[in-house]
Amino acid sequence: MSEKTEKTEPRLSVFKTYKLYVGGKFPRSESGRVYEVTTKTSAAGAAGKGNWLANAPLSSRKDARDAVVAARKAFGGWSGATAYNRGQILYRVAEMLEGRKAQFVHEVADAEGLSKSKAAVQVDAAIDRWVWYAGWTDKIAQVVGGGNPVAGPYFNLSSPEPTGVVTVLAPQESSFLGLVSVIAPVIATGNTAVVVASEKSPLPALSLGEVLATSDLPGGVVNILSGRTAEIATPLAAHQDVNAIDLAGADDVLAKELEIAAADNLKRVLRPQPVDNWSETPGIDRMTAFLETKTVWHPTGSLGASGSSY
Repeated sequence: MSEKTEKTEPRLSVFKTYKLYVGGKFPRSESGRVYEVTTKTSAAGAAGKGNWLANAPLSSRKDARDAVVAARKAFGGWSGATAYNRGQILYRVAEMLEGRKAQFVHEVADAEGLSKSKAAVQVDAAIDRWVWYAGWTDKIAQVVGGGNPVAGPYFNLSSPEPTGVVTVLAPQESSFLGLVSVIAPVIATGNTAVVVASEKSPLPALSLGEVLATSDLPGGVVNILSGRTAEIATPLAAHQDVNAIDLAGADDVLAKELEIAAADNLKRVLRPQPVDNWSETPGIDRMTAFLETKTVWHPTGSLGASGSSY
């Protein structure tokens, strides 16, 4: 007697709605606008259009301002956390990424036109990069701070402190490894970040927001915007409550314009490098770029017990 086979009805695909990540929440763009994200085309088919992947939010100036407000609000708590605690939280992010690796491999493969195996290499490297920076949170102060030799009856100590709110323009081509390589050092050192995702390949960045929201990272420490890089970055560069900007994802023309805009309130500016090989082991430059040095002087001997700092 043969068994009856149960017929299954075809099901509709559930398309993902990508949203911004601001203040620990997932708003749509204030403007209500979206733009099409497609797969990367080959050099031969560059004039054509890739396959549709999703509609990404097209952020407005208002979204950028909201992200700065969220980053500033989160700065006090994040910069005041112990370096050890920040390291624990960054490691937790790596744990969450490991659990969602298949999703990121799929998104990176589509974004960068890679095979699944090559995309997996990029995702593994990005997760390892999070772990690498997690290990630096309680060590960077020992490398760039310490006691200084001075003449006279004094001793002085220098220690690094975070700059504040940092705007980060994510690399345009390396959609995930490059993205992680510019976000992790900013927050590892106690800064908060407003991230402008790759204009062509924003989906891995927007999905990273979902990982951050479900890790132990406080809301507002990282805020992720998608859309036209120049349209979002211009008001951020001129914003009086932004303390620094990383121009990794800007071309030469845009970088020059943003440097001029950033000069209005003496922001720290990290210029784009001629060639950024994101697969190489990073140094500490992206951490020290957004650190200030506080030096405390203290008299010894007969001068008394009061000290001063600058």
